[in-house]
Amino acid sequence: MFHWFDKSVWLHLRIPFSFFLMPIFCFALSQSPRPGLGVTVGVFLILHLLLYPASNAYNSYYDKDEGSIGGLEHPPPVGRNLLYAAWLFDLVALLLGLLIGWQFALGLFVYGAVSKAYSHDQIRIKKYPVWSWLVTGVFQGAFTYLMVYQAINNLPLRALWREEVLIPAGLSTLWLMAAYPMTQIYQHEEDARRGDLTLSRLLGIQGTFVFTATAFLLVNAGFFLYFHYYVSAGFPFFLLFQLLLLPVLAYFFGWFVRVRRDRSQVNFRSAMRMNLISAVCMNLFFLLVFVLNVRFV
Repeated sequence: MFHWFDKSVWLHLRIPFSFFLMPIFCFALSQSPRPGLGVTVGVFLILHLLLYPASNAYNSYYDKDEGSIGGLEHPPPVGRNLLYAAWLFDLVALLLGLLIGWQFALGLFVYGAVSKAYSHDQIRIKKYPVWSWLVTGVFQGAFTYLMVYQAINNLPLRALWREEVLIPAGLSTLWLMAAYPMTQIYQHEEDARRGDLTLSRLLGIQGTFVFTATAFLLVNAGFFLYFHYYVSAGFPFFLLFQLLLLPVLAYFFGWFVRVRRDRSQVNFRSAMRMNLISAVCMNLFFLLVFVLNVRFV
């Protein structure tokens, strides 16, 4: 059984780390015409306190990391308790999701199934560099965006098949695909030990930085086009987007310069700082867009 006071289990759930995925939720919220307050809070809590931690725990159980991982610089050993916790958090997420709607619960189930296939030793999408990159980008990006947008606006599924919904969902995926290799950059030795050829390992340290910088140029262009054609007062919002990206760019290029001089700068703490700065800036931007554009019903 799952023991509630097993400290190592709670560490591996990595609940604070799940908030690095909060920008996707905030993006969907910022583009929502009439989100319901109670449902919005419920969706937020289910994703960030249950679904994402369950995925983190499942990943930790099958990876059995000895080096730093996302959210844990010194991960403790894992045991069966962690697997029970992952299943329990998934089950509670599904039950609460049904209170919001069967469509949202179905989305939670699919996301959970994919995250298990990503880590499970018999399937392990994670060991394939391109497939893992695509799967992570699609499900943590567009799929999550659509799942949140549908639930907080109480829409039928057919209402999602509109370009003004699908385009920002696609941007979410492109954004995740641009950022994802940077989350793997400090784990090359650990991934090599398990036999996982991640995209960052395939690109190399310098190649990961160059790939991410190039990909984000394309993402930035995509946001410009989206704001220009689909968002009222789009250009001022795009300028605000550029302003709030400045801390992210400053840290990214400063880190790259340090890495060029000293490869030991590719470490857990630098990567977590990068994630934190990016998440804070993006969350702030989307929440400002939301406050300026819409109100809760």
